Amino acid sequence: MMKIKNVSIIGLGYVGLTMAVFLASKGVRVIGVDVDKEKIEKLSRGIPTFYEEKLEYLLNEGIRENTLEFTDSYEYAISNTSITFVTVGTPLREDGSIDLSYIEEASTSIGKALKKKNSYHLVVIRSTVIPGTCLYSVKNIIEEFSRKKAGIEWGLCMNPEFLKEGSALRDLSKPARIIIGEYDKKSGDILEEFYRQIYSDVEIPILRTSLSTAEMIKYANNAFLATKISFINSIADICEKIEGCDVVEVAKAIGLDFRISPLFLRAGLGYGGSCFSKDIKALIEFAKEVEACPILFESVDQVNQRQPLKAVKFCEQLIGNVKGRRIAVLGLAFKPGTDDIREAPSLKIINELLKRGANVVVYDPVAMEKVKRLYGEELVYASNVLECIAGAECALIITEWNEFKKITPQIFKEYMRTPAIVDGRRIFNPEDFMKAGVKYMAIGLGFNYSTR
Repeated sequence: MMKIKNVSIIGLGYVGLTMAVFLASKGVRVIGVDVDKEKIEKLSRGIPTFYEEKLEYLLNEGIRENTLEFTDSYEYAISNTSITFVTVGTPLREDGSIDLSYIEEASTSIGKALKKKNSYHLVVIRSTVIPGTCLYSVKNIIEEFSRKKAGIEWGLCMNPEFLKEGSALRDLSKPARIIIGEYDKKSGDILEEFYRQIYSDVEIPILRTSLSTAEMIKYANNAFLATKISFINSIADICEKIEGCDVVEVAKAIGLDFRISPLFLRAGLGYGGSCFSKDIKALIEFAKEVEACPILFESVDQVNQRQPLKAVKFCEQLIGNVKGRRIAVLGLAFKPGTDDIREAPSLKIINELLKRGANVVVYDPVAMEKVKRLYGEELVYASNVLECIAGAECALIITEWNEFKKITPQIFKEYMRTPAIVDGRRIFNPEDFMKAGVKYMAIGLGFNYSTR
């Protein structure tokens, strides 16, 4: 089979852009497509639209090496490539169901471009979509506008991604597995051969399935991980009511069971970002639509919805009413290594603190500008950790950035007005705070650890 040298990627959000720069770094010529002309202009100048380690470097390297270019023209991209990956967003509607309008728009534009192309072309959906989308929506739309038959003149695959924000480029360099949902054998063969070329130096398991199975795998994967998080947070809730009980030790013990593993068993303030919350809600609505029972996933979502507000509850347990008091919020991104604040626990916590009349000062190493655009002058924005906690009466640890882990009880005592710490991510040793006489509460920690 001929080596594939040119691909196009439609949708230059998190998944699309990281994939584009990764493939370009592997010597594949990549044409990135997006309808946002301002984004295209920035990317063409080597300016990334979000933070990810090594992203800016690889973006500029690809432009410099002429393996990476950006356009808003579907026709140009498709006529000059043999595979098109679709990575457009699939947001939620108000009722929690998935909005496929971007997928449908992309399919329409792909179909129009394919109509003018004489050679075979493979379309690969990477966006997270509910089962049946590729077969009954993407396929039909592209056939309608291209006037070409799937499986004969063009191919179709579903290829879900499993990237973790903050480590997407590392994940792309050695994925745990590759799932190929195929419309027909030829489509699957082409995509598998492409990945064999990309990963010729490493052994990557490749599983080939039907289109709908591949679509379902993505939801099942994220739902299981979200369930583990909500599970350990539910255990943490019980631990907090028991003297001497610590969820960290519980998680460590059960994680040693190979059937469970320690991954995603860190109690905290809940999951955020663009995937888990959205995918759980979409799965719930899809289950209802096909008359299946989503009770487990509804519980997972409910646990996660209430988890962030524990930080405010703990804060008031430590210092009383927060009205008119300076509260420091350390961490805004939903996880370290990214500037993504979508569905971030920090936003729910800030909203509740403001609602209760607190004076909120915030700090995050990379996500400050995004939060400024949301809140404007409602918040005080610190330029570093010490400025954030200076004069505060309570400090809430919301994101587990490494620089926060270096703050000692003595530093809190020196800079804060009344040192009281809510450890929402369990980054500190409780014993250190007890010995220093600092008020301290944490997720999943029995009440005897708190100094009142």
